Amino acid sequence: MSAQILLIDDDEKLSEMIASYLGQSDFQVTSAATGSEGLHLYRSGNFAGVILDLMLPDTDGLTLCKQMKADSGPPIIMLTANGDPMDRVIGLEMGADDYLPKPFEPRELLARIRAILRRGQSFSANNVLRFGRLEIDRDAVEARLDGVRCDLSPYQFQILEALAARAGRVLSRNQLMVQMQGVDLEAFDRSIDVHVSRIRSAIEDNSKEPRRILTIRGIGYLFARNQD
Repeated sequence: MSAQILLIDDDEKLSEMIASYLGQSDFQVTSAATGSEGLHLYRSGNFAGVILDLMLPDTDGLTLCKQMKADSGPPIIMLTANGDPMDRVIGLEMGADDYLPKPFEPRELLARIRAILRRGQSFSANNVLRFGRLEIDRDAVEARLDGVRCDLSPYQFQILEALAARAGRVLSRNQLMVQMQGVDLEAFDRSIDVHVSRIRSAIEDNSKEPRRILTIRGIGYLFARNQD
């Protein structure tokens, strides 16, 4: 399936050129001429990347970039006719993933799009821990067994993620408490066992004979590296 790209630029001729060129490389481009239209399309669509002009008739690209990144959106390439290095710095600080001054060669834009999409795929892959039939999705803050979401509280997900990120290593209750910084629970050391029991009920085939989270008597817990 071709990647969906959102292009927000009020230069009609440039937009047509970009859409045509990227279309030859199996990208599907949806264009918007204003920031408000672009933001509406962005929130109603599923885009792999955004090409965003710095200067728009109803807003500036920096503000729009900040709004999109607040939604944890896809990677953004900023376009600008202004060669001021400060625009580039501010754009990157607002969350832009790359920056391309006008005029530019379409081939360079294509190369930059491919590069940020590869980085995004790598980042997403690193944020999903997979152990056989179990997936732990750090971005979505959820665990899935055979593709079905496991019923875990936020605290329980944090414990599971901490153990899974160190699969094959024993973590003591004190180490788990360090991972749970900011969690305000009374006597959390004692309640860890209760949370682990509930995690097992959610992710184990048989919680009485756990194969994923193992108890290491007198020390703590170990998340098994090899699972079915």
